Amino acid sequence: MSSVMTAMPTTASSPRSRECPITGATVPLDTVRSPGAYVCGWSGHLLRVFSRGLMNDESPVLNIVGGEPLTVTKISEDPGVPLPEARGLAWSLGLSVRF
Repeated sequence: MSSVMTAMPTTASSPRSRECPITGATVPLDTVRSPGAYVCGWSGHLLRVFSRGLMNDESPVLNIVGGEPLTVTKISEDPGVPLPEARGLAWSLGLSVRF
């Protein structure tokens, strides 16, 4: 009997992975440290994080407070990914989109 394992995108405990989530990884919004296109877990909206929107490799210049966990899933390294492509990337990861 053989088994096949499929790698699921995750964030490892290494410092680099906290700073730069891999595509497909879902992380809390306040831990985003790298530019890219992200889908918001609470709304399905597209969040574009440009390098100029990050201050000294810190959290994005954005502060959203909510009563539930605010997570985002990275879909692309390119924050300027065209909308049709972003929708396709999100769909391929099984994400619900509202953009």
